[in-house]
Amino acid sequence: MAELIHVGVREFRDSLAEYLDAATPVAITRHGQTVGYYVPARGKVDERELASLKEAVSQLESLLAEHGITEDEVVREFRTRRRGS
Repeated sequence: MAELIHVGVREFRDSLAEYLDAATPVAITRHGQTVGYYVPARGKVDERELASLKEAVSQLESLLAEHGITEDEVVREFRTRRRGS
């Protein structure tokens, strides 16, 4: 997998076409905090990466269930924190 790069929201927005054409994943930051990720989905699928992503999803779902947290609650919390920054 290509190395993750970090860019600010404005830089990401201003250079969006370049990032969409690149194969490098991007962590998008605002005021030094990561607010999202862009992960290119084009090109040859690496089966190991796909398996790792599926495992990460499975682990996240298990953690949410273990703590009684719904996806809607996660989205609500994200939106609340996003407005607060």
